[in-house]
Amino acid sequence: MENFSSLFSKFPTISDEAKRAFASQLEEFEVEKGYLLEREGQISKYLYFVAVGSARSYYIRDNRDITVSFTLDEEFVTAMHSFITRKPSYENIETMEKSKVFKISYDNLQACFLKFPELERAYRMILEQYYIVLEEQQIFTKFKTARERYLELMQYRPKVIHKASVGQIASFLDMTIETLSRIRARI
Repeated sequence: MENFSSLFSKFPTISDEAKRAFASQLEEFEVEKGYLLEREGQISKYLYFVAVGSARSYYIRDNRDITVSFTLDEEFVTAMHSFITRKPSYENIETMEKSKVFKISYDNLQACFLKFPELERAYRMILEQYYIVLEEQQIFTKFKTARERYLELMQYRPKVIHKASVGQIASFLDMTIETLSRIRARI
């Protein structure tokens, strides 16, 4: 449970018993760069917690790799639509470096919620944060210039700049690699 002290500190009302129950359902593993946690076309079975490392979510459309989000140390990730609806995913999630990851299955998570409602409340708060990030990303790409998008990424998620490739960053920011290179040269 020591691996989750920072996670649980965000939810001070969770009882020690609920924390232990949740932690007991987690499976720990380490993966190398490029490992696919989730694959397009499969139902997402797990909610992942990236304890150390990073990952990115992306789609392949018209032979183009489109990065939609980044996950860094001590953040949750899954193919959320698939995980919630139990339908096949339309995204891939791959690690961007060697990472230490924990996972909990959908069924085990639901069992924890039944036994410990305070965990369900924490999960709801995580989902709310996930939604806020998605909404901000939508606004981010539609109403800001390419330069503004890059500067905001530098300000709010600077680790992404160091962990992701230039192509992944350009895709995430909805610009070409050439545009990103020009912006970086002027900063």
